[in-house]
Amino acid sequence: MIHTIHSLRVRYGETDPMKYVYYGNYAEYFEVARVELFRTLGMPYDEIENRGIWLPVSEFQIKYLKPALYDQVLEIHTYVKKIPGVRIEFEYEIYNDSKQLITQAKTTLYFFDSKTKRPVKCPDFLMKLIEKEF
Repeated sequence: MIHTIHSLRVRYGETDPMKYVYYGNYAEYFEVARVELFRTLGMPYDEIENRGIWLPVSEFQIKYLKPALYDQVLEIHTYVKKIPGVRIEFEYEIYNDSKQLITQAKTTLYFFDSKTKRPVKCPDFLMKLIEKEF
């Protein structure tokens, strides 16, 4: 299993009039967390794309338990619990600065060859880095 933690502070522009994080911003938070997970593995996301692989999102599930608020520091825990094939699944937990679990989510992405415009299995260069963590 791969597990990384990324922290970020909620900015004013990410909130609604109640100072709650606007629900649509969570997708961006999870994208930031995924990019940091790949960086932790030793493969910046830009390098994956430079090698001709795109990772579009095919599914996104989220459960809001409590709101994230303006100026809170959030911890985003990101997990990859299964070896990827054509798809890679990420699970997330967001904790507020009181260490309360406030959000749970899951995204499924698939590996897509930028030249052939077709789904492909996880490329070897990435699989080697992932398998080291399992």
